[in-house]
Amino acid sequence: MGSKLRMEVGNMPTTNTGVIQAEKGETDRATNNMQTDVFERDIQPCLAEVLGSALFIFVGCLSVIENTEGTGRLQPALAHGLALGIVIAILGEISGGHFNPAVSMSVFLIGGLNVFQLVAYILAQLCGGMIGAGLAKVITPEENYANSTGASFSTVKQDAQIGPATLAEMVMTFFLTIVVCMGAVNRHTRSLLAPLCIGLTVTADILAGGAISGACMNPARAFGPAVVANYWSYHWIYWVGPMLGAMLTGSIVRLVLGDRRIRVLFK
Repeated sequence: MGSKLRMEVGNMPTTNTGVIQAEKGETDRATNNMQTDVFERDIQPCLAEVLGSALFIFVGCLSVIENTEGTGRLQPALAHGLALGIVIAILGEISGGHFNPAVSMSVFLIGGLNVFQLVAYILAQLCGGMIGAGLAKVITPEENYANSTGASFSTVKQDAQIGPATLAEMVMTFFLTIVVCMGAVNRHTRSLLAPLCIGLTVTADILAGGAISGACMNPARAFGPAVVANYWSYHWIYWVGPMLGAMLTGSIVRLVLGDRRIRVLFK
């Protein structure tokens, strides 16, 4: 019996150590999982928005600065549309592929983002805009950069153009954001072709309305070049117009076009 007791006592520390080690392992795994969740939920999407916005705006600015062959709006329209469709296709599963404060606003209004994510996304997009515009400045000849005001929006030159330009920005952004919300967010109408449709919408808007307002539809696309080139004439138009378009989209989708998860009427 004494031998048995000694054997049991001798086994006790080993058993307790095993339990402690197992609990420590579970705690470490829980901590790692929590850190991974925070990274994937909060940090990774913002990094994707910075990267996608930078690449999209870099290509967009470059297409304007180097548009010296007399192609008119065709070169910027194709470059913006193709670049946006590509970055949405490769980064959309991480962040939703917004790359535009107006898009983020419309998605927020239909319940796709909370207010903290909205602010973080917009800040990330503005940072990406400055990075993309800065890269475009670094690699382009000074003369071309100066002639294009660094790809800033300089279409509006007098007060008489403010009304048409603001309205154009609102309607064109409405077109873009309704495509995003119905093609990528709304369950009943979501499509695998959403990145292509969104890119084509940007191309169509630039071809149609570029001469009226420059067809920005994206405050980050306006903000980045404005900061780098220090060109702020009528810059507010490219915030007010797109945000009004985003709010119009949010209202229509929330009221009548959204599915039951989104719609507030006739559920």
